[in-house]
Amino acid sequence: MHKQILSPQNAKVKQLFQLREKSRSRKKEQLFLIEGIQETLLALQGGYIVKDVYVCPDILSIDDFNSQFSEYLTTFSFIEISIEVYQKLAYRTSTEGVLAVAQWNNLNLDQLKLKENNPLVLVAEAPEKPGNIGALLRTADAAGVDAVIIANPRTDIYNPNIIRSSVGCVFTNAIATGSTSEIIAYLSSKNITIYSAILQEAISYTSQNYTQASAIVVGTEHNGLSKEWRDASKQNIIIPMHGSVDSMNVSVAAGILIFEAKRQRSC
Repeated sequence: MHKQILSPQNAKVKQLFQLREKSRSRKKEQLFLIEGIQETLLALQGGYIVKDVYVCPDILSIDDFNSQFSEYLTTFSFIEISIEVYQKLAYRTSTEGVLAVAQWNNLNLDQLKLKENNPLVLVAEAPEKPGNIGALLRTADAAGVDAVIIANPRTDIYNPNIIRSSVGCVFTNAIATGSTSEIIAYLSSKNITIYSAILQEAISYTSQNYTQASAIVVGTEHNGLSKEWRDASKQNIIIPMHGSVDSMNVSVAAGILIFEAKRQRSC
């Protein structure tokens, strides 16, 4: 018979709540909380080690759960939880009745696997908002880039807001993190050409050739990119703006640049 947790005061529930709320807890335990059917399935399909899956039968029947997770039922522990426990732990207003605990992946640059020939990489320096990181990951997944690298991250990648806003694309992309200097050195060692999206001393993004190994680098809407990226860039590129402001949402800008590179590569 499978385990049950019925009380929100259970010690395990308190531990899970800390994983949801505290980056420090996630880093210390090297675990994180996933919410949602699709997100949990994407983590499993992406090779993540899912240790426990918690199901609220008041929301999702056990038969439906078994059907949707049939391929993976032997790979994790199954725990049934009450609606009160689920409501304490759920992050979203729209609920599906499934929570999971998974193990962190090693996101060091030396673990990143790239195609040997002309990879296309998206780099984001110090993105401030988890929602923007999630949107960047969705864009990268849609375009099929080879990797997403986060420079000087302000939060851990397994922040529940990132998982939620990426709709699970945090599990579908090859991701690495590092300092700006580490990433520049890494890209140089792989002979990947850097194109930095900035306003200063830049030319139109459509003028460049991205069909060879390329990294498109974007910064925050407020601060842009650091001088290190401007100095390391083969060419600083800009999206011509025709309105009253001189910047756009970082995920929108990244999408424009990435899909131009993909367009060139498909020609």
